[in-house]
Amino acid sequence: MDDDTLRNALARAEALCTERGVRLTAQRRRVLELVCRAQRPVGAYEIMDQLRDGAPAAPPTVYRALDWLLAQGLVHKLETLHAFIGCTHPEHPHASQFLICDGCGGVTELEDPSIADSLASVAAESGFRPSRPIVEVIGTCSACAAREDD
Repeated sequence: MDDDTLRNALARAEALCTERGVRLTAQRRRVLELVCRAQRPVGAYEIMDQLRDGAPAAPPTVYRALDWLLAQGLVHKLETLHAFIGCTHPEHPHASQFLICDGCGGVTELEDPSIADSLASVAAESGFRPSRPIVEVIGTCSACAAREDD
């Protein structure tokens, strides 16, 4: 993420937190910045290592910040990778789907209501009550596929 995009994402996060009446503390903001700045999904321990360059942070501190950012919809957790990415549209709650390239590690966030509706319908038909409907598709992105074809 380039500097202008990062500044815009952080400003948007601060505005959303103000609207919601919650505090984006300096620690939470720094963790969000590190997640957004990363060019790929980033794990909690990697975030901790990057925070050590500044004020030291213990694992519980980082995990609390990540949990708070998740609750606010500012980041997503990719369960299969045990890693985090910034949310591309945190303004509203949504069920995202993720395309994860196992070649380059890139992640594309989708928000396709038809996928979410289909999962909800199938779950309801079977009497299942999802608590966190997460869809992660692992495969090959178009750039990696093109390199493979060459």
